[in-house]
Amino acid sequence: MTTPARALALGMACLMPAISQTQVSIEPVRPQAPIVKRPYMEATAPPVRLNNSGRLGEMIKGGNLYLTAHDAVTLALENNIDIEVARYNPILLAWRLERSEAGGSLPGVPSASSQASSNAAGQGVLGSQQAAGISGSNTGAVKSGTNSTVTQIGPVTQTLDTIFQSSTSFSHRSLPQSNATGSSTQVIVQNQRAYSGSVQQGFLEGGSVTMSYSDRYLNENAPTDVLNPSVAPSLSFTLTQNLLNGFGAKVGGRNITVAKMNLAASDLTFRTTVTRVIGTVLTTYYTLTADFEDLKSKQVSLETAQSFLRETKRRLELGSVAQLDVTTAENQVAVAKQALVNAQLALAQQEVSLKNLISRTGLGDAALASAHIIPLDKITVPAADDLPPVTELMQKMLKARPDLLNDQEGLKASRVSALGTKNGVLPTAQVIASRSTSGLAGNPKLVRGVTADPRFAGGIGTALEQVFAQNFPTESVAGGGRFTLNNRQAQADSGIDQISLRQQELGTVKNVNQAQVDLMNALVAVRQARVRYEASVENRILQEKLYDAEQKKFAVGESTTYNVRQQLRDLTNAQSTELQARVTYQNARTNLDQTTGTILEANQVSISDAKSGTITAAVSK
Repeated sequence: MTTPARALALGMACLMPAISQTQVSIEPVRPQAPIVKRPYMEATAPPVRLNNSGRLGEMIKGGNLYLTAHDAVTLALENNIDIEVARYNPILLAWRLERSEAGGSLPGVPSASSQASSNAAGQGVLGSQQAAGISGSNTGAVKSGTNSTVTQIGPVTQTLDTIFQSSTSFSHRSLPQSNATGSSTQVIVQNQRAYSGSVQQGFLEGGSVTMSYSDRYLNENAPTDVLNPSVAPSLSFTLTQNLLNGFGAKVGGRNITVAKMNLAASDLTFRTTVTRVIGTVLTTYYTLTADFEDLKSKQVSLETAQSFLRETKRRLELGSVAQLDVTTAENQVAVAKQALVNAQLALAQQEVSLKNLISRTGLGDAALASAHIIPLDKITVPAADDLPPVTELMQKMLKARPDLLNDQEGLKASRVSALGTKNGVLPTAQVIASRSTSGLAGNPKLVRGVTADPRFAGGIGTALEQVFAQNFPTESVAGGGRFTLNNRQAQADSGIDQISLRQQELGTVKNVNQAQVDLMNALVAVRQARVRYEASVENRILQEKLYDAEQKKFAVGESTTYNVRQQLRDLTNAQSTELQARVTYQNARTNLDQTTGTILEANQVSISDAKSGTITAAVSK
């Protein structure tokens, strides 16, 4: 290998640990395209991250996974699936906020058939008849469908994204006439082109403004049409405002406010998940540590029982003990072997549980599945607990527990959401103001000695000049309302919302009360665990002395194998009781940290690192 190639290989090898720790972002990638095309392209969410972090592979050495409690917590932060799922929640809530900021549902687009089957007032024979209030038969009108509406409890927020709508239609129609007086023909044949467009903008205050433009071109065979072909453009502005139901920025923006509050509270939800997972990891880790120590204890017990069996057989050969004593010693070996097998099984089961918590693949990773976890931290019980006063722990818990804080945020969001049902009780009242201008132009023809007004002679330029010069303006102001007798639906919605809010308030108080009870129970559990541990230590020391004394008596022939077996059994039980007492104490302290909401700080967990999934902690050597 050349020198540059060797240097490149060494450089890549040095970079591999750093690269292995990097997590690919789970943020959806927004489309990169021109602004005209971009709104109609979907964002692309990256595939789920199913590989474990590089740290896990680096920590497996010689078929063993050496772990401290902090290592287990770090691996869980990087690889635990529950935490990975929780990382999506803030992203999901950010998209929901964006959806809320867009406002209500979009209005439907008129169908092309309704565009093609209509004439502008005054345009052509049929338009003239419509303007005069004459409705002829066989007009070929097509019934247009109604747009479906999306309903919700409380006023619907106006659509806040600017809406551009446009439609174009081309039609050729043959319309038989039962009365040919106006058209001078039994069949009207029309070639028509219709163009329309609008721009609409809604406002949080409950109103909207719409600018609409339309233009219709008509060419027909009617001899009585003095303008043929003709164009009829129009331009209009319409302002609509809700006055009671749906009025006000607080009501219109309540969904946006709630979405912002939910997004802000997503940190608390994520912290709750991390707290729960870390508590489970620590409990599993220290249980595994205890199982590991218990396995060693059972191995020592088996070795002691086997040694005692050999000594008993030697004495049988010397004639100092009976055959029954050998049988008793053999039974003790069998019991010790069974206890060892049970300890091995418990250790294997606990290993599987911990592997599942600290990896995304579980046993799907062959290297992890075959590795034995070697816990490096031992369970130690401090000389004193040094717990703060209960009142101080209570205050800390109320300020630190993410689930309790999340309850408060949820209550605030529900109160904001209730503005909708409160406003929804009001009757509906609207004011609509509009101004429109129209134009008409075409090719004038002499019909029965009469020709069109010279002002209408021309094409689309003439008609648009009439529109912008406002030669034919139309202005209107309208108001109206809808009043429901009894109004039971809206009142029921409001009542249901208020009752649900009261239930939520009581639920929040209940959760706080239960948290206080949990704190007192956690304190009692820590104190009881210490007492039991101290008692188990004293008992174990006593059993060691008794067993040692019984062995000495047996050595000089003053005791029996049965008595030695009994003392060995009692010593083994005392050791197991002490080990279990240490586990109980450690779990009680973990539960106390979790109850007070300080477990993350106690284990040096950074929420920002947990969110990214990239932990900067060093690997244990």
